[in-house]
Amino acid sequence: MYTAHPDRYADMPYRRTGRSGLKLPALSLGLWHNFGPDRPAETQRAILRRAFDLGVTHFDLANNYGPPPGAAESALGEALKADFAPYRDELVISTKAGYLMWPGPYGEWGSRKYVLGSLDQSLKRMGLDHVDIFYSHRFDPDTPLEETMGALHSAVQQGKALYVGISNYPAEQTREAARILGELGTPLLIHQPRYSMLDRRPEDEGVFDALDELGVGSIVYSPLEQGLLTGRYLDGIPEDSRAASDSPFLNSDAVTEDLVARLRALDGIAKSRGQSLAQLALAWVLRGGRVTSALVGASSPRQLEDSVGALRNLDFETEELARIDEVVKG
Repeated sequence: MYTAHPDRYADMPYRRTGRSGLKLPALSLGLWHNFGPDRPAETQRAILRRAFDLGVTHFDLANNYGPPPGAAESALGEALKADFAPYRDELVISTKAGYLMWPGPYGEWGSRKYVLGSLDQSLKRMGLDHVDIFYSHRFDPDTPLEETMGALHSAVQQGKALYVGISNYPAEQTREAARILGELGTPLLIHQPRYSMLDRRPEDEGVFDALDELGVGSIVYSPLEQGLLTGRYLDGIPEDSRAASDSPFLNSDAVTEDLVARLRALDGIAKSRGQSLAQLALAWVLRGGRVTSALVGASSPRQLEDSVGALRNLDFETEELARIDEVVKG
């Protein structure tokens, strides 16, 4: 029987999410990859145990995480039952609805039928009566935003979610979603955009500005840019890497000689700070406190430990930030 480490809260910083009372760990564990039937169940459980022992109290999922879709929620459900039942109130568990889950016109996007039906399926897979955060995973241009946000509000009213969030929403729709939810009486807690040293769209397109104005938290995904910022590509494309497999999320064409040269330069900056490239990338997205939490994946407990090591140095000199910008932007 798993017993959590008694000092699990000693070193992890927790940040308040927007204007809410909810605090999230600076690093959260995302179950996007590595939690399907193609990975040993014992390895999955070992990652979850090590995360919690390190103070990572937030496990982030979506209905379509796996592969196949639903597998990550099922895997977490088994781990909750086997290891974490005594600790449920110490955990923040989030899931999302928005991408394709089943055939036909009601299996994706933002209709009330899909959003609430998906949540019921997610809860069943995880063996829970509620999640802590429930997200609309993407903006649906063909469904009135009032309907999608109304479905999130209903999830809270039904006791199936404590808070609600949005993911991958542009700045304008973020403001409108917050307005609708505020009028309904269910405040928008958090936004989950993609953000890294190499992908700065939340800065460039005004999403972070909107969140600052609204008092909404942020949790960023892909801070390691699908593995590009882990150091695996400093000498090109490894045979067993995601890029070598021509993943839909990272293909070999993206790993150009110019990119490799930039990654090597960033690695040099990381070394000067006593960090790995991955630790530098995580520290960068967490700099200044604008981001509430950064989502990391892990294929092993050791990989997770390396990520948590980034928290030992989150401060940057002005010259370091300027050098990073020079390397990335050219």
